[in-house]
Amino acid sequence: MDNATDQSLPEENHPQQEMQYSNEIFMPGEEVILQDSKNRRYLITLVPGKTFHSHSGAVEHDFVIGKKNASYIKARYAESGIDRERYYLAIKPTLADVILKMPRGAQVIYPKDLGAILMAADVYPGARILESGIGSGALSMTLLRAGAIVKGYEIRQDFIELACENIEKHRKQIFGYDSGNNSDIAARFSVECRDVYQGIDETDLDRILLDLPEPWQVVPFAQKALKAGGIFLAYLPTINQTTALRECLRENKFILSETLEVLNRTWHIEGNSVRPDHRMVAHTGFITVARNNAGDSAT
Repeated sequence: MDNATDQSLPEENHPQQEMQYSNEIFMPGEEVILQDSKNRRYLITLVPGKTFHSHSGAVEHDFVIGKKNASYIKARYAESGIDRERYYLAIKPTLADVILKMPRGAQVIYPKDLGAILMAADVYPGARILESGIGSGALSMTLLRAGAIVKGYEIRQDFIELACENIEKHRKQIFGYDSGNNSDIAARFSVECRDVYQGIDETDLDRILLDLPEPWQVVPFAQKALKAGGIFLAYLPTINQTTALRECLRENKFILSETLEVLNRTWHIEGNSVRPDHRMVAHTGFITVARNNAGDSAT
């Protein structure tokens, strides 16, 4: 969307004083994405009486509260002393939106990789998963969205606190706006401040997912903690780390080992002008997945 004014626009904005809750309506305390005519996106939390400012103009939060999802909001903007008409598109954020913009203590796993991890690890509702390297909670959010039961090991207490804050704050994006009883985080998510390199207490796990610099240290413990055929997955930034992990998996008799990376290239499509976009999200990490052997071997 190159120009917001090309779209159907609202006549005028007036603050809403009282409203009935609706999944389609922006409410106080709710997060919203404001996108300007140059497709710049801003994630804000709606607070009555506050005002959002950017290069594209200012918008009172009260003018967004009460509006329907995917509405255009008129901004106050003056250029050389002359008032100009500018608009923001106001839309409820997706889980991918909040993962990219939420506070982080460590580099988050990108949404393009999170989707691949869900499929590579074959995550399903009720799967018992050990996750280590919680960071800011991006992978935890994704696993909870898929219905998994997540046990976390994280060595840094500040990361635990940040991840728990992010998960609680973004529960609407995780569980949906009509989540009902499915949003019971405490029943499906817990995390301990401990070093997974020292061992794993849990047994009969369906999956082990690691975002750690030396996941090969966990492989011997994972072999005992996983069910036969259970899936081990690690996310690593460099090929040298990945090579060391693959060798350790082979030595510990893991089977069906595979490594992949995800390259995300968008396209510019405007009339007859069709080409790949000049920029893309290329290498961010290697995903390595393997299955736990039942204990026997082929003759």
